Amino acid sequence: MSFEEIKQKDQTYIAGTYSRFPALLDKGEGATLYGEDGKKYVDFGSGIAVNSFGACDEAWKQAVIGQLNKLQHASNLYYTRPQAELAAMLCSRTGARKVFFSNSGAEANECAIKAARKYSFDRYGEGRYHIVTLKNSFHGRTMATLSATGQEAMHHYFMPFLEGFSYAEPTAAGVTACCTQKTCAVLMELVQGEGGVRPLDKAEVQAIETFCKQRDILLMIDEVQTGNGRTGTLYAYEQFGIRPDVVTTAKGLAGGLPLGATLFFEKTEHTLGAGDHGSTFGGNPVACAGACSILSRIDKDLLLEVQGKSAYLFTHLSRLPHVLSVTGLGLMIGLETEKPARAVAEACLEKGLIVLTAKNKVRLLPPLCIRKDEMDFALKILNEVLA
Repeated sequence: MSFEEIKQKDQTYIAGTYSRFPALLDKGEGATLYGEDGKKYVDFGSGIAVNSFGACDEAWKQAVIGQLNKLQHASNLYYTRPQAELAAMLCSRTGARKVFFSNSGAEANECAIKAARKYSFDRYGEGRYHIVTLKNSFHGRTMATLSATGQEAMHHYFMPFLEGFSYAEPTAAGVTACCTQKTCAVLMELVQGEGGVRPLDKAEVQAIETFCKQRDILLMIDEVQTGNGRTGTLYAYEQFGIRPDVVTTAKGLAGGLPLGATLFFEKTEHTLGAGDHGSTFGGNPVACAGACSILSRIDKDLLLEVQGKSAYLFTHLSRLPHVLSVTGLGLMIGLETEKPARAVAEACLEKGLIVLTAKNKVRLLPPLCIRKDEMDFALKILNEVLA
């Protein structure tokens, strides 16, 4: 079946919710992907920060296949070893006390939203349900997480939204101005990914934490894209000098399989009890086995490598022609260029480099294992496209 025939099937039978790039991807290894036509690509997208160790990582494959040969699924009414081991690893590495597993970042944030409102109900009764998020944020596309997303452009068509959300400027003054006696939580990304790869200011984040602690407002950090080594620490909040009450993560956690996690710290560890929340597929043993393989290898040495690769890319990206700014943290990088971001991404694809976009920026999310020669290839292609 030709590429044109595949595109025709896609357009005929799949809901048109994605603006696809013209590439039919077939297989890959590490940061190298191949189209069905044999064309080779260097991948600076990682499936939107999902393939932490690139395509078909050998250790990850062995962990997944090993579990698949034993048991592919079990109800959460029973115990499974991979889920218990992954939860213990996450708690050990972060200081969290409990974990709830789901299937995606949006689901992890849904869980956090429910937990915030139940925490407040348990302590203060009805009426304290308001959640502050930030302008330009993105927390998912379900009704609750879309309601939490602070981008007006995403708020068409789907009214009425879930009540009880306000969108603050990404400063302590902005957050405090939005909080009321009804506020139970603040939910924010420390680097706004879909919003244009915009890191928050560390001092402002710390001031927000202080404000929240003084008023028993939960501080919930969305690490769906920033987590699992992407920013040079296991989770980005470590670089901001804060201790959240709830952390959500997904994307790179299971290295390519659907898995989300909501981490509860001291204040929130007992908030959700039996029947308060649940998931049929969340914490699937195959996904958890893959995640154990990923998490066990995001160690101090790897994180130092990520930091070094980040410094190399930031230095050389800033020297490219017609670049207006370079933003981000670790291997989560936004490139503002004089040319439109979509046009840059399409031209890069034609030359064998996969990059993404986020608002007006070219977004770079290479695998954590990206090699220097692959980074140099990406820099060469970007230089040609931007010149």
